[in-house]
Amino acid sequence: MKMKLGLIYGGKSAEHNVSLQTALAVINALDMSKFDIHPIYIKENGEWVRGQSLQEPVKEVNTLKLDNNGEVISPVSLNTELFPTKVDSPGKIDVIFPLLHGPNGEDGTVQGLLELMNIPYVGNGVLASAAGMDKVVMKNLFAQAGLAQAKYVHYIQTDYNKRPLEVVEEVENTLGYPCFVKPANLGSSVGINKCDDRKGLEAAIKEAFEYDRKIIIEEGIVGREIEIAVIGNDDPICSVVGEIAPKKAFYDYKAKYEDGDTDLIIPGNITEAEYKIIEEMAIASFKAIDGSGLVRADFFLTKDGEALINEVNTMPGFTPFSMFPLMWKHTGLEYAKLIEKLVELALERFEQKQSIKHTV
Repeated sequence: MKMKLGLIYGGKSAEHNVSLQTALAVINALDMSKFDIHPIYIKENGEWVRGQSLQEPVKEVNTLKLDNNGEVISPVSLNTELFPTKVDSPGKIDVIFPLLHGPNGEDGTVQGLLELMNIPYVGNGVLASAAGMDKVVMKNLFAQAGLAQAKYVHYIQTDYNKRPLEVVEEVENTLGYPCFVKPANLGSSVGINKCDDRKGLEAAIKEAFEYDRKIIIEEGIVGREIEIAVIGNDDPICSVVGEIAPKKAFYDYKAKYEDGDTDLIIPGNITEAEYKIIEEMAIASFKAIDGSGLVRADFFLTKDGEALINEVNTMPGFTPFSMFPLMWKHTGLEYAKLIEKLVELALERFEQKQSIKHTV
């Protein structure tokens, strides 16, 4: 029998459109002789919509919005009325793949919902998802694990509003220029700006606070941008590395998802010794957040060969420009097989959790 796979995508997030692109790519890569695919769309206003089981690939991303051909549902129906057990129904879902990026999806919220309903799902759990989304918490965990990283400071909006000049001076004295300002809880380079002077810093802080109440500011590192993909549960493994060579100031949202104005070098040209260090640090970062399923770990590699971890992404994109599936392809794991492996890891983790005692 086919496995019933629910795909949750969209989301109430600034990365809504990124999620749609990811969903389109995943749907068109899945082997429909193995999977019965059930689309579950979260609108930008947070409304959940169930679509009909997909019988063929989807050509246009707008088709996935399900505005006129879906049924509005409650999220708590995912393991009940969504797939009711009746003679003429497909039965309950086997596993869910949350293809959500950013807050309200990649941050542990949907993962918590699925945990409460005891539904198997692909990817990281509540803790890892939340820690991976909050760059401040993530970097604090990396520091606790002894991982080398760039210097950083962080602020909440109420604190900044009370002492804006003092904050700017702290950043200048602690980090200097150039520096990068980022919303603490967002991804896909949304709201991120490189700052070369005070005027740029003040403008970047203002923009970052439009996306989150907490921001992080990091020192600018002169180095190559190296990424590595990790999959697994308790015994994670790594892909070959890839290198991001942006043709502009940094690898921003437009370069990632729209114009492809970036060179992606896979495998990256690094030494065996440098690979070993990055591999060890990637696995350490995965374990530091208690990861499961998958992460993409991003590094800076300085001219002296020092590797600094930048961040991990607990739900990396699967678009045509995405590094995660490309790195696994060059490692020998094709896209469709990669998805199947992630589903296997989800079921493995679910079975492991079912053996845990919940009574004394």
